[in-house]
Amino acid sequence: MDNTLKPRLIQFPAFGNPAEGYLSVSQFSTGMPFEVKRTFWTYHTPEAVTRGRHAHFETHMVLVAAAGRIIVDLEENDGTTSQHILETPTTGLYMPPMTWHVMKYSHNAIQIVFASTDYDEADYIREYGRFLTLRKHQS
Repeated sequence: MDNTLKPRLIQFPAFGNPAEGYLSVSQFSTGMPFEVKRTFWTYHTPEAVTRGRHAHFETHMVLVAAAGRIIVDLEENDGTTSQHILETPTTGLYMPPMTWHVMKYSHNAIQIVFASTDYDEADYIREYGRFLTLRKHQS
């Protein structure tokens, strides 16, 4: 499998200092593994709530914890599972298509997501059983 299509952490540069604060940047032409078409963010998610619980047919995403902590559980198309803890705004988690993901948030978490596609409900696989069936057929 092409390793560029594996989930992985991406480091963003940090500019600044403790006295003035910091700025991190990703120039979409060089900092992302895909062309960004959509950006969205989540916030005020209660700690008892999990989000995600889906995969995408076509969409590539990078998740960033702009504040707080986000625990991301992944299951790849080949069955590999991993857990990633995002708690710094200089680290993003790349997720290729056909990656089942579930997120849990600290009470103060703000998540920014960069996506390769415009929103399309048909791109979502929202049932885990369907994800497993599709995964088996693609292996």
